[in-house]
Amino acid sequence: MAFTPLHDRVLVRRIEGEDKTKGGLIIPDSAKEKPAEGEIVSAGPGARKDSGELIAPSVKAGDRILFGKWSGTEVKLDGEDLLIMKESDILGIIS
Repeated sequence: MAFTPLHDRVLVRRIEGEDKTKGGLIIPDSAKEKPAEGEIVSAGPGARKDSGELIAPSVKAGDRILFGKWSGTEVKLDGEDLLIMKESDILGIIS
């Protein structure tokens, strides 16, 4: 993919959730919420302090993350639906 985010932004691929509940009920597509879990595809070089010093991002490509429900901007790159969001919209890294 020929896309690199700028500054402290990251490119995220959503990871789809389960189609069944723990009890075995099948969830129809119309009732599913968009997943708030994803994988970092690429990350920008980081933010800059007022002094011009670069602050490296805390995430890297391949990290699994949780993010807010309304975080990011949806884009379509190479036929794939992805999200571009600021690093500050990321709630945490799943290890």
